[in-house]
Amino acid sequence: MPSPWLLLPDFALIALGWLLCHHTPLNRPVWDGAERLVYYLLFPCLLFQAIVRTPIRHDELLSLGSVGFAVCGTGVVLALALGRWPGVDPLLHASGAQCAFRFNSYVALALAERLAGAPGLAWQALITAVCVPLCNVGAVWPLARQGGHHFGGELLRNPLIVSTMAGLACNLGGVTLPELATTTLSRIGAAALPLGLMAVGAGLRMGALREGPGLAASLLAIRHLVLPLLAIGLVLAMQLPPAQQAVAVAFAAMPSASSAYVLAVRMGGHGGYVAGLVTVSTLIAMPGLPLALGLLQQLRGP
Repeated sequence: MPSPWLLLPDFALIALGWLLCHHTPLNRPVWDGAERLVYYLLFPCLLFQAIVRTPIRHDELLSLGSVGFAVCGTGVVLALALGRWPGVDPLLHASGAQCAFRFNSYVALALAERLAGAPGLAWQALITAVCVPLCNVGAVWPLARQGGHHFGGELLRNPLIVSTMAGLACNLGGVTLPELATTTLSRIGAAALPLGLMAVGAGLRMGALREGPGLAASLLAIRHLVLPLLAIGLVLAMQLPPAQQAVAVAFAAMPSASSAYVLAVRMGGHGGYVAGLVTVSTLIAMPGLPLALGLLQQLRGP
């Protein structure tokens, strides 16, 4: 089974963010600004640059893209279906549903590079390009409906969707960026992963989950049980190369996106509940990711 220490550098940055936020003068107001900086500038630049510089092969787009789309699509359907359960608070559900299918792209990109080097980073960028629009549509729709926001406008203003679609358009259109633009975007994007991971740690909290523990347990079961098992079944059935299998399964076992908290707060949702879900999801992923990769390795055989 892959070692749990595989994730140690990423989770060390998460722990550092928590320590800085709670035990130094770099407290919550500092990290509120950092989260917005990552969400609106740093991470969109990273996504755009990763997609533009990644040659998109049609076979990889079909195989890896279909696995990612199936995993995220299943998460969206199951999470939104929970809203029909009797007794489920509509605001809690609209806020927290996204945590069942949105994924922490900071951890995903960092881990993919560690699992498979530069090709792993490219594969994860491809999966991200396919899944970010779907995940953001699934996240924005219930919040927009609950809060009376204009659904189409929220999607058009979403920085992750805009940067992803712009990157795909440039890539498929054969656009070559000037060296100055490439260098600038690379340096901006390089700050996204460490700062984004520390922002995850700074936002960790669990108290609000008491308001809907059953809903929280169901959403986290989708995120950390159903989706990884589905991904394992898909990559084995499709007989993907071992390195691609590992990247796809790791993607399916990711913790929930820390930017879910920012989106919930900005659209009038229950930010504390989402922060609690992201916290528990991050803690589950620490052992859950190596376990998912270990199960894949055992089922695949030598």
